[in-house]
Amino acid sequence: MRIRPAAVAGMFYPGEADALNVTIDAMLRQAKAIDLPAPPKALIVPHAGYIYSGPVAASAYARLIPFANTISRVILLGPTHRVPIRGLALPGAEAFETPLGSVPLDVEAMRGLDDLPQVHVFDAAHAMEHSLEVQLPFLQKTLNTFSLVPLAVGDTSPEEVAEVLDRLWGGSETVIVISSDLSHYLPYDLARDIDRQTTDEIAAQRWPIAHDQACGATPINGLLAAAKKHPLRARLIDSRNSGDTAGDKTQVVGYAAFTFTENK
Repeated sequence: MRIRPAAVAGMFYPGEADALNVTIDAMLRQAKAIDLPAPPKALIVPHAGYIYSGPVAASAYARLIPFANTISRVILLGPTHRVPIRGLALPGAEAFETPLGSVPLDVEAMRGLDDLPQVHVFDAAHAMEHSLEVQLPFLQKTLNTFSLVPLAVGDTSPEEVAEVLDRLWGGSETVIVISSDLSHYLPYDLARDIDRQTTDEIAAQRWPIAHDQACGATPINGLLAAAKKHPLRARLIDSRNSGDTAGDKTQVVGYAAFTFTENK
């Protein structure tokens, strides 16, 4: 079996299983309690080091715990930070590894994207990419058995992302996770104002979101475009920045956590 090994364990999050378990358990316990009537169809979560964005991400992931036996597949999209690509990249691996174990990939679903011209296999886009990897331990802690479709998102359109999501949409067994931070390296007060505007737009499901508002703007816009065909209701769970968590306030990075539930 071809396994993509953990690349940022020990940097973005604890590299030892015991410490990682303790860290995530503590953040999940502190997450705000908001009951959802049905499994979330999608989440937006940040992807910085856990000391900075982990508590915000945990506030969304805690919403998955009541549905741990329902959700069995995760569609994970995040922006590329190291390797520029056109379209969306799948890995050639069959599993992703973290200190908590291996996550099997849904190879059959990945093959079902072969006819989409914007999707291709490109391992280099995944090799050192943190935006996807940092989500995996949270998923391993909040779900039981699940498979994964990881997509590194590069230069593509919201409509092309929405087409991929539509192909993978599934039912209540499938959750979509969009990995994105918000504004980058602005003074604290300015960042709060800009991030408030961004979260208001996402909550109202207005797009496009610009890349200076969110590094994962492309997959976010793809999700919001897909929501026109699959009606979703967005809910902001948490919004903070690194100045609120573990950093100084001279240059901060913004984070937000959203859930999206289906309007039946």
